Amino acid sequence: MNQDLALRVLGEIMAWSDDQAREEFKWLRLMARLKYDGYRDFQAGMRFVESLATWLQQFTSEERKTAYGFVRRRLVYIGPGEMQRLVEQFHPKIVRDRLVQIIAAKRSIPAYRVLADSEARADEERLRRQTLFMGLSDGARIDIVRHSNTGFLTNEQLVLATQLDKEKWQDLLQNLRSDLKDQNACFRLVYLIDDFAGTGTSFLRYDKEKAKWKGKLIRFFESVTSAVGALSGDHIFTPDWELCVHHYVASAAAVRSIDVSQKAAQTALAHKEWAKNVYFSFGTVLPEELPLNAASDCDKAFVRLTEKYYDPIIRTKHTDVGGVPHMGLGYGGGALPLVFEHNTPNNSVALLWAETNGGDRQEISAPPMRPLFRRRQRHA
Repeated sequence: MNQDLALRVLGEIMAWSDDQAREEFKWLRLMARLKYDGYRDFQAGMRFVESLATWLQQFTSEERKTAYGFVRRRLVYIGPGEMQRLVEQFHPKIVRDRLVQIIAAKRSIPAYRVLADSEARADEERLRRQTLFMGLSDGARIDIVRHSNTGFLTNEQLVLATQLDKEKWQDLLQNLRSDLKDQNACFRLVYLIDDFAGTGTSFLRYDKEKAKWKGKLIRFFESVTSAVGALSGDHIFTPDWELCVHHYVASAAAVRSIDVSQKAAQTALAHKEWAKNVYFSFGTVLPEELPLNAASDCDKAFVRLTEKYYDPIIRTKHTDVGGVPHMGLGYGGGALPLVFEHNTPNNSVALLWAETNGGDRQEISAPPMRPLFRRRQRHA
């Protein structure tokens, strides 16, 4: 649809006066061009303004003001430029600082002296090669990490996933030892990288029903312990190796949850070959006050919409893992007004991303849900 036509339709849906329409159209054109039109999962032939017009029509005339106000004032959209910057900052801002701190502690010198001391600098270069980078999902953007650090990191220390077979571990070790000209060399640091942590449960959580820990960290732990057994005494890591986990973006709630869960899981992660220390870092942490608050005057009207326009069919066994059965505020009750250019996290309010046909559910007649930024589901 032509954008001017879509704007006229939107103006009619919102019943704007001519003056109000002119002001809103300026903002809509600007934001569509700079940000929202770049969303990857709009349907063919549809962009932001068309999607907004369709989305608003599921509400009553008065409710549309509330819904539009939410988009205007509360929506946070992280586009490709912002993500690119967070990925590019990862090595120089996060990794290099840790390498320097380790070498400074080892040599008992101030951190600022490391790069000025030739021997310390050589240690830092060796340690950098002894650092392994592994993606926890496609969102790790390992390709961008590689391209933005040409000359600092090699292809042989960047791995797309954490579940590796024996042959891949052997290949990684062989390349490390060849580069360092040391047949006993092992990895000293491992970085696990992911794009977003909304609640922290996909990274690490305790399954009360099965009385065991689950999540991406546990799968990596099992991969490491399995590989150690398969390699018949050939060590992958140094005795003092450390694990670093980096998320480009995280909610404040996830930062707290991940740290608490990791400390609580120490017994499950007990193994002589496991990391001596685990550290967490984040490219950016979303503000504590970002999630919608039902008690807040500016949010309570929209929160009511998340309750009224809700289809229970979006609840699944996978969403129940978050601990909040009602998905109106998103997975785990995240209540985030957040959209990424490549997808909308399910921790965001469901009205942003859920798409259903409605119908009779659990003794209620559920309304169909139309998404503003439709989401690619990972689980059926």
